[in-house]
Amino acid sequence: MMTDQMNIKYATISKTGRRNNNEDTFHVVDMLGNKRFMGIVCDGMGGHSMGEVASETISNAIVDYWKKHTDETDNEKKVDDACKVARRELDSKACELSHCEMGTTMVMASIEGNKVTIAHVGDSRCYLQRPGENLIYQTEDHIRIDFGWEIVARCFFSYRPDKAVPDVVQYELQAGDRLLLCSDGLYKSMAPNTLLSRMMDDKSLEEILNVYDFLCDKQGDDNYTAILIEITE
Repeated sequence: MMTDQMNIKYATISKTGRRNNNEDTFHVVDMLGNKRFMGIVCDGMGGHSMGEVASETISNAIVDYWKKHTDETDNEKKVDDACKVARRELDSKACELSHCEMGTTMVMASIEGNKVTIAHVGDSRCYLQRPGENLIYQTEDHIRIDFGWEIVARCFFSYRPDKAVPDVVQYELQAGDRLLLCSDGLYKSMAPNTLLSRMMDDKSLEEILNVYDFLCDKQGDDNYTAILIEITE
């Protein structure tokens, strides 16, 4: 069991890949002075306009909410309240852009003491692994199959608050745990066992992301973004 005096390391990557522009957005909020840390990844929806605007709007709104509510304990209601604010911000931005239809996925992990709160909407993912054990947790994609195509069933989308319903879980962390937040462009560029085995390699976080970068550049066809987090003693 970890104490409140935990330490956190992290590394990040976000690249355009073979697309024309990067519609992913990520933020890291390091508030360890308050024993808090938060990372978030949003992936703008392909097939719709302004994906990069949607992802940035939702990411900024949730980060701003988290910064303003450091006195509140992390829980499902706090996530829901942050998402409500973010939905309003997206609708407001859509109105500014001639009622643009735009959307984004979201995955976040907020660490408070030795507890992590993980929330997601869509098919961006969070993985939680522990040394010497199997995968502790992986988010379940909100997708459905229509005529052989993957359709994101839940997301932040302008004027559709019913679609932005987050799944929220909490876990107690231990020294050595690693969390990976990523857009689908990263995990779809490699086999699942490759992603998970590389995630726990005895290497620096930067070296691990360099391997992911190589695989995404070689095998991927989308933007790819990741935040890799390690809990240390």
